[in-house]
Amino acid sequence: MVSISQVSCEHYTTPLGIHHTRPRLSWRFEGLDTDWKQASYDLEVQYLNGKATDTERHHVDSQQSVLVPWLGRDLVSRDVVRVRVRSNGENGSSTEWSEIRLEVALLSASDWTARLLGGPPGPVDAPHRPTLLRKKFHLDRIDQESARLYITAHGCYKAFINGQPVGDHVLAPGWQSYNHRLHYQTFDVSHLLRVGAENVIGIVVGEGWFATRLNFMGGRRNIWGSDLGVLAQLEVQGETVVQSRADDDWEWAHGPIISSEIYDGEVYDAQQELPDWTSSEGTKGSWSSEVRDVGFPSGKLIAAECPPVRVTESIKPKELITTPSGKTILDFGQNLVGWLKIESHPAGLAAGDKIRFSHAEVLENGELGTRPLRHAKAQVEISVGQEGGLAGFEPSFTFHGFRYAQIDGWQGLELSDLTAQVIHTDMERTGWFECSHPLINRVWQNVNWSLRGNFVSIPTDCPQRDERLGWTGDLQTFAETAGFLFDTSSTIGTWLEDLAEEQIKDWQGVVPLVVPNTLGTLFGPPPPSAIWGDVAVLTPKDLYTAFGDVQVIKNQYESIKTWLDIGIKRNSKGLWDPSIPQFGDWLDPKAPPDAPGDGRTDNLLVADAWLVHTTEIASELAKLAGETEDAERWSADAARLKKEYQNEYITPNGRLMSDTQTGLAIALRFRLLPDELASTAADRLGLLVRKAIFQISTGFAGTPTILHVLSENDLLQHAYRMFQEKEYPSLLYPASMGATTIVSSQGELRGCPNVADVQLRISFSGNDGTVCSPMVASIQER
Repeated sequence: MVSISQVSCEHYTTPLGIHHTRPRLSWRFEGLDTDWKQASYDLEVQYLNGKATDTERHHVDSQQSVLVPWLGRDLVSRDVVRVRVRSNGENGSSTEWSEIRLEVALLSASDWTARLLGGPPGPVDAPHRPTLLRKKFHLDRIDQESARLYITAHGCYKAFINGQPVGDHVLAPGWQSYNHRLHYQTFDVSHLLRVGAENVIGIVVGEGWFATRLNFMGGRRNIWGSDLGVLAQLEVQGETVVQSRADDDWEWAHGPIISSEIYDGEVYDAQQELPDWTSSEGTKGSWSSEVRDVGFPSGKLIAAECPPVRVTESIKPKELITTPSGKTILDFGQNLVGWLKIESHPAGLAAGDKIRFSHAEVLENGELGTRPLRHAKAQVEISVGQEGGLAGFEPSFTFHGFRYAQIDGWQGLELSDLTAQVIHTDMERTGWFECSHPLINRVWQNVNWSLRGNFVSIPTDCPQRDERLGWTGDLQTFAETAGFLFDTSSTIGTWLEDLAEEQIKDWQGVVPLVVPNTLGTLFGPPPPSAIWGDVAVLTPKDLYTAFGDVQVIKNQYESIKTWLDIGIKRNSKGLWDPSIPQFGDWLDPKAPPDAPGDGRTDNLLVADAWLVHTTEIASELAKLAGETEDAERWSADAARLKKEYQNEYITPNGRLMSDTQTGLAIALRFRLLPDELASTAADRLGLLVRKAIFQISTGFAGTPTILHVLSENDLLQHAYRMFQEKEYPSLLYPASMGATTIVSSQGELRGCPNVADVQLRISFSGNDGTVCSPMVASIQER
């Protein structure tokens, strides 16, 4: 018997607050029948708005069960729809009916009567103190499941109704390109409201990514603005009962959070807590009615289409360490991203005493290794308040990458007193792997932990130091792997939409090095860069390959075309303009530490190889998008550019201008060599791999390709041998030294020589044609 195990709308199983007028449906099957295939399906679409219901029925002869087109009428804001689906097999059997309930959010700016509401103006060159906002209101009636809170912020928010938290999101609404797009969340708050009594809605708004200090080299503040504000609209049965407006009886106060920053952490004074401030019993504090209207968001308001950041796991410390200098450090046994939660109030401390948590990934000479953090403090400082008041405390608007936490000011600390809260974008897990080799299993686990730590609202780089930015090159390298491990369709897809907005509207077709572009013009306008900019083409392709959603390509098509036709700066032959600096095989292990782009492989050779490959992929994507003219044009361009590449970089006998593993690997992987010379190049690559004693000799460009190339060119034994090498630098060396993530700093790889960052990608094909999904990561050593 076959049944439908799950029905989803777009990519969600609980679609409360969708941003689609014609949402696509998918369903999954389960059962023991073999060779069962769907022949047709039946749909019932029931519109639940108002007292009367309207039902449509459809029968479709199709085997499609993934992202099936919407057959009902166009949906509008606040529509509530119940969809039932039944699948009919080729053998005449049918599944039972399965259903999903959809609810449309606010699709237009005109649906909002709320405005961004804030407290006093924030400073320009200092952290913004989080603001408490609250409003009391009376509610006469409420029908079951009819109350919705639509909420977002310039900054990050935490919302409460009658003393209870709204939802389980953290760092909401996440990080977007705020000038162009701003996500909002929809919550069912019916169960939190009181009928015939006073209600209180309370919101804390902090600077989040919107105004905090971002970037390395000291960074800069207020990149998108200095006015923090929350946009909130509470509706019951579609009618607004509370809205964030300066003329709607809101009041503000400062609470116990003195500052809460992404890099530096949080300063919290428990003596300034306002008990019950989000309930009708809360009266303490100096509340002011002089709230500020800080405008309406300039970015398009979009109901959040990607999973939120959540606390997904709690980890107890494994060991309490006393360092040579007498410091107390907790080792959690696992490098992670999140923060510490206080389980029990610190004993023996009086009001006003201070405790401090300092976070780092490593130990150096037995002490907390904060050197790799650069300008990030990564600390939480707490002033103790009333007895027992700190039990359950955790920070609000910061996060840290750490395995070790130094605890100062807490005498008699025990392992049970603190818990590490693990956070990341809460995507569905889709890929698993296990084999008989313990170190390979460890690497696999490390990659998973690294992905979780680097997907905090957007895909970023290292989560511990003063960076944590959405580097386009990193994501382009990792997207294929990420799509195997987790359902990244909406998380990366949403990030790509931000990329397209900035690329096209802000930077004349050039893809920024980071998205959202915090760098701005810090180093001049964003330079067009191969591999980094090619994310506009290659990552939509990776998403399509992983999830089969051609709409991703259509959504990104203008970005794809703009990058190829405008963003790339070319010479007279159509190859990259040699005056444009390129990263090349970035972080080649032999590159000088102060010049990580000066590897053994010519940077322009790498850039032009990616140009040919990207052009070929763009042609394939254009076909899928129905853009036949572009597909033919880019196909011809790719063939012509390949000839130019061969003339420029390949000798008649098959040697490359850069006789390196990277040069040969990308030439073979992208089919840049004449067919008759491929075996010569493969033999040469095998020789160089053996000469390097199977250790890593490649950087950003070469490492993602080399195991594929070896396994595809009758050198599978070289791929396995290289994969299992444990001497430094190698793929298994970090795990052999006790690393628990791939993205790690100096001490996670205790005993390692100092090297530059090295991108690792483990991926190869078997003799039977099967492909082991790639594992990509970055070792950061200083």
